[in-house]
Amino acid sequence: MTDQLSSDALGAVSLTPVVGGAFPDGLLQLDYRSPVDGLADWAMLLPPQAGSTWLVCIHGHGARGNQLYVRNDIRKAWLPSFLQRGYGLLTPTLRGNAWMCPPAVADMDALIGYLRREWGATRFIFASGSMGGSSNLMYASLRPANVQAVAAMGAIADLAAYHGFCRQGASRLPILGEIADSLEEHYGGTPAAQPELYRRHSPLYHCEALLGMPLFLAHGTADVLMPVAQSRRLAGALAEHGHFWYHEIAGGGHDAPLHLDPCEFIADKMMNA
Repeated sequence: MTDQLSSDALGAVSLTPVVGGAFPDGLLQLDYRSPVDGLADWAMLLPPQAGSTWLVCIHGHGARGNQLYVRNDIRKAWLPSFLQRGYGLLTPTLRGNAWMCPPAVADMDALIGYLRREWGATRFIFASGSMGGSSNLMYASLRPANVQAVAAMGAIADLAAYHGFCRQGASRLPILGEIADSLEEHYGGTPAAQPELYRRHSPLYHCEALLGMPLFLAHGTADVLMPVAQSRRLAGALAEHGHFWYHEIAGGGHDAPLHLDPCEFIADKMMNA
């Protein structure tokens, strides 16, 4: 398995208006088939009010591409700020709990290509939490040319180490076992079986790719799902980064960073980076 997969155009694209009290006016559901294997998948997109900047918000483990709109705490903390700035919004399902595996990277490439061709997109801010924040970091380290800024809240940066953490903690928290299973499913085995692939998708070992973009990390020190040590290691490796901000929430759990506005740290500083 490799991340050098097809990044051709999306297949069987269709757009459908999304209606309902939780959804902003103009929201569309984009249904498509992956250029990698024809997998049917979907994303939601809201065209920008002005300009050509899009914000990509990837969901957490167990959620889907509508999480920004249907999970109340994230909706209240993030959506008003995103809408106020007038960005286009892309919230992909991206193969579900895929943890930015190689096919998910190729699908993200194709989604960005679609937004460039069909909607005139020129810049992409990635702002997400949990698995989504981890996916932001992975994609930015693999495709830095496609990412102009990143906010990652409660994320991980070393896949192999995190897989071990999940296996060790599965008896305490069953969701950790589910995450380890998902990693093995989407990465073709354990880190012992696929060491190069796990390392290639671990941003901790590719910090040089992140140096050209504003980057914000936030983590709760009492996070039992994704240990703060992951963000601390990445923050240490990025100590010489010129536009990097790291914020810890003392005693905060896994969801604590989700109450921060990522635009406050990233979007408003991007123009001066």
